[in-house]
Amino acid sequence: MSTSAWAAHALQAFDDVVAAQPQLRPRAGQREMAAQVARTFAIAPLGKEAEPGEGAAAIVPAIAVIQAGTGVGKSLAYSAPAIAMALQRGTRVVISTATVALQEQLVNKDLPALAQHLGQPFRYVLAKGRGRFVCQLKLDRLVGSADLYAEEADDLFAETLPAKPAGQAERQAQQQFYASMAEALTKGRWDGDRDSLETPPAPEAWAPVAAEGSSCTGRHCPAFQSCSYYARRKELVAAQVIVVNHDLLLSSLGARLLPELDNCLLVLDEAHHLPATALAQFACSMDLSRLQWLDKLASRALRIGQLLEVGEIADIPGHSSGLRQQMGQLAQAVMAQYGETLKSPEARFGPASARVPRGMLPEALLPPLEAIQGHGAGLLEVLRAIAKALRSTIKDSPDEAPRLAALYAQLGSLAPRLEAVYATTELLLQAGTPQAAPAAKWFTLEMDGEWIALQAHASPILPGSTLRQHLWSQVRGAVLTSATLASCGSFDFFLREAGLHEFPGLTTLAVASPFNYAEQGVLLAHHTQADPKHAGPFTEEMVRTLLHDLAQVDAGALVLFTSREQMRQAVDALPGALRSQVLVQNTMPRATLLATHQTRVENGQASIIFGMQSFGEGLDLPGALCAALFITKLPFAPPDDPVGEARAEWLRSSGRNPFNDLVVPATAIRLAQWVGRAIRTEHDHARVYCYDRRLCVTSYGQQIQKSLPEFVFQQRFPQVAH
Repeated sequence: MSTSAWAAHALQAFDDVVAAQPQLRPRAGQREMAAQVARTFAIAPLGKEAEPGEGAAAIVPAIAVIQAGTGVGKSLAYSAPAIAMALQRGTRVVISTATVALQEQLVNKDLPALAQHLGQPFRYVLAKGRGRFVCQLKLDRLVGSADLYAEEADDLFAETLPAKPAGQAERQAQQQFYASMAEALTKGRWDGDRDSLETPPAPEAWAPVAAEGSSCTGRHCPAFQSCSYYARRKELVAAQVIVVNHDLLLSSLGARLLPELDNCLLVLDEAHHLPATALAQFACSMDLSRLQWLDKLASRALRIGQLLEVGEIADIPGHSSGLRQQMGQLAQAVMAQYGETLKSPEARFGPASARVPRGMLPEALLPPLEAIQGHGAGLLEVLRAIAKALRSTIKDSPDEAPRLAALYAQLGSLAPRLEAVYATTELLLQAGTPQAAPAAKWFTLEMDGEWIALQAHASPILPGSTLRQHLWSQVRGAVLTSATLASCGSFDFFLREAGLHEFPGLTTLAVASPFNYAEQGVLLAHHTQADPKHAGPFTEEMVRTLLHDLAQVDAGALVLFTSREQMRQAVDALPGALRSQVLVQNTMPRATLLATHQTRVENGQASIIFGMQSFGEGLDLPGALCAALFITKLPFAPPDDPVGEARAEWLRSSGRNPFNDLVVPATAIRLAQWVGRAIRTEHDHARVYCYDRRLCVTSYGQQIQKSLPEFVFQQRFPQVAH
């Protein structure tokens, strides 16, 4: 079948789905998007048959970047043609999102509805990382109900417990928590998925029982038949549509956890998050102050290596002692160089941080880092030899599999720490070039009594380069979509951030929202007398004006703050009449807060949500639930982010303006997301208030306005007393 026939077939499938559901009415923008998705995936050069012969031109992937405004119906516009195309071409679809809310919407609502009307059956599944599932062996060990490792002298998995000492009451509570989990798992009341627990556990409580690839022996594990993770993997194999998140997509590249990207269709929804996710995914860090795990790793490796007669273990004592000594020397050198900054009393709210200017490490840090890199590489090589011997012995001696699987788990549970040390050291030693930006490099110190954590960190600073190297080099067909991809009237910023600037085979499309913003909304820009750059007087004046405006609210409202301190001052200033109407983020579970808000509004009461960044997108409050939206300040990124600082520094050194090239377009996308909370359906009416005068009085503010819906724009000036 020709590519044009494939595209026509996929678009017809979309048309049939719309026609089969009376509650859906045709939308020109939605069909325009569906047609572009069909064209893109029709020409995607999938599979080995697309490999070029000798001397032929390189494969050009088919990639479309589609901005689709709120109300277009993006999920149907991409899922119907993509799935129809995949079934026609004998491949699969991977849909990646940034938020759990959209994943749940796809799996629980959109895909089930599509399956009823597509005309061809397909299976879909939500894929989660291994760490979202419980390791039964770890759980059994923690509750003391397993004798699988009774012959081992050391405490398996103990190193995964929180490094910060816990009190006796806290430890007892943890023990009861694990016991209840084990009972629910044994009796079938729980499927081992972290997200299906009635009360989501805190990260420090979940970490000791989370499954890990490094300590897993797969089918050789004694608990393999009842493993929650592998039960979910079986569902993935049988599914034509796999829903993931951006983190899992990037972390699983090359790991065979998901379909190979050169032979499937990839949809990236909420794609404006992809660049930041890439930076976070490929950043790394190592602890320089708590090294007991290294002694335990060496002890285990020696014991297991001797048992299996692995010759390379002779290198373990030298590498492990050398690694410990050099990490200690590095810690001393860091404190000698940056101690004054790291011990600053200003760092009261979290760890103190010291960034390395221009990514150029002081000379004193280079010798220990180079030695750490060498010893780390040598020790990793020994661990690989032992792991290989273990896998071979397990295969040859199935009767010994349970005991050998225990040994494998003991070694593997500590291996990620060594891998993190090596990766961090490698990135710290990486020097920038005229063609490549240097990595961001910084150190942090956190102290709580006698508990001290000194850590080294490194991160790429250009997400586009990282994505080109790791993601786009594997992809053959992809659609990236979001309501906010264009910034200040152009796709250029997002394309650079995503690594798609001047990318061959790229198509861009902007599909307008079907909403009539000029009739449905008003954007009121309030001019404060205080300059927003002066936090103290500005916040005082803004809060005073905000409270005056909130007194007029008679339905649902959302107030978005740019800092916790700003929100705290607003909460403290609430008069009694308003205080009972306000629901503050993090004072109750998010689901409870939203349910309370909805109940109040449905009962004709005023209800006001105070929220931070995470409430600025992905929150769906249609109709009276958000009849008024208040934006306290333009959402610029925090000024003290080490990666952002390093990137701005590099841009300046390259003769560019980081404020214009990076800060303004990123803020425009973020503000467009925030403003997007106001109008969610064609019947909504809302007023949006912005208290940052820079939106009106600066040239960059006027550029930012190009990213916003075409509301009726009004300006308000304060009354000045004479």
